[in-house]
Amino acid sequence: MPSHSHYDSLPQNVSRIDEQQIREAAESFLGSSSSLHPVLSHETSINTILSEVNPGDVVTGVRPSGRMSVVRRFFCLFVTFDLLFTVLMWLICIMLINEDVFKMMSEQVVHYNIHTSLFDIVMAATVRFVILLLFYALLYINHWCIIALSTAGTCSFLIAKVFLYDWVSANSPVLQVLLIITSFVIAWGEAWFLDFRVIPQEVLAQNILRGQTGIPNERSPLLQPYLQRLSAQNDDQTESVRNFYSPMDSPAGSDDEQPQMTPRASRRQRCSTIKSVANEALQAARLTLFSSDWRLEKEAQCGDVVESKRKPSGGRLYRLEGQVNTTPQRLLHLLFNELDSSPVWNTQLALAQRLEVIDEHTDISYQVMAEGGGGLVAPRDFVTLRHWEKRLNTITLLTVSTTHAAAPPKSKPIRGTQGPSCWVLEPGLTPGSTRLRWLCDTELGGWVPQAILDQAFASSLLEWMTCLRKHIAALDSLPVP
Repeated sequence: MPSHSHYDSLPQNVSRIDEQQIREAAESFLGSSSSLHPVLSHETSINTILSEVNPGDVVTGVRPSGRMSVVRRFFCLFVTFDLLFTVLMWLICIMLINEDVFKMMSEQVVHYNIHTSLFDIVMAATVRFVILLLFYALLYINHWCIIALSTAGTCSFLIAKVFLYDWVSANSPVLQVLLIITSFVIAWGEAWFLDFRVIPQEVLAQNILRGQTGIPNERSPLLQPYLQRLSAQNDDQTESVRNFYSPMDSPAGSDDEQPQMTPRASRRQRCSTIKSVANEALQAARLTLFSSDWRLEKEAQCGDVVESKRKPSGGRLYRLEGQVNTTPQRLLHLLFNELDSSPVWNTQLALAQRLEVIDEHTDISYQVMAEGGGGLVAPRDFVTLRHWEKRLNTITLLTVSTTHAAAPPKSKPIRGTQGPSCWVLEPGLTPGSTRLRWLCDTELGGWVPQAILDQAFASSLLEWMTCLRKHIAALDSLPVP
């Protein structure tokens, strides 16, 4: 999302735009200003809700790709521990009663008597184990009724056992009392954990990921596109980024608020404005990339470094730095000109294509991000304005969100947004290598808390770098025609 400082610099750029462009941008601003406050209110509501959610609760409650959630898997392990611990305690008890284990097991199991045997406590734990895993692991129900019945049955049996057991003839009453008490406590612990942890966390994760929170769902606008400058001039023309300018007075003696232009002149004007916006966004991205206060997130063994810093508007910016064995010009060709084939080597992309070519330095593209986090993060799509420039030996490639008539937002995949981001490519330390720096300002949208996404961003950047190196190595291994 653009910062306020960007808008403060607009008066310096007005001289580069003719009067007609300024008037059109002003009219676009007036038409969109009425919807600005609801969007801000929506973002505030989202941030308020997510700030009250513990990201760990959401992660453990999610069912990635339909599999069992982490919190329910722990519950199943707890039930298994209940059975194994009860069996272990029972074996210790019979070992202390008599050294002949097989004789004691025969008396406890084959010649079972409720007054002298503790094997019924093991059987109670076994019944709990079978019932709970059947309903909560295999059938995957989300109701507390089964655990309530099993706990009530266990407690009733243990209370009856206390009155019926022959404590006078017991050789090790302390361990036998401990066995009954631990069975009682674990049974209640299972009920508490399911009712207060498993079910609430799974419901919370389901509601957040599906957007069932009582405020606008994921189909609602998430963020205002960055640098929106142009409104559509004809139905068949492309929407692009637009900026906000103060309206100017009409020329003296002019009654025509919208002079007619030929389609060719209209397109030239539109392309000129798009490139002007791209240049402004590129400079803003470079300033952010080379700013201070970056914090180390991860460092790979190959020397790649991922750093981050918090944005004033919330969320985080990420900066990746590393070196690849190819020239800056070739790397630019891979990233910019060969966008359509990038899903072949980039495992994080499902689709990439150019929507419109403005000139050899500028285009508008559409990309679909593949599912991530084992199903935790659903696919996202992005419509981005891309622009590159070369100064001396340094190449800068910009990417920033925009809109396009050929790719309107849909309910699925969720539309993500990208603030001013860029790759800076310059010659590396060794001949034929490139020092790559990547500023990534991405908002995935949807209802996954940003704290969860932050945990995965650094790893995904390093994974992207690994995929890039493998692709370059594969190209280098091809025979030269």
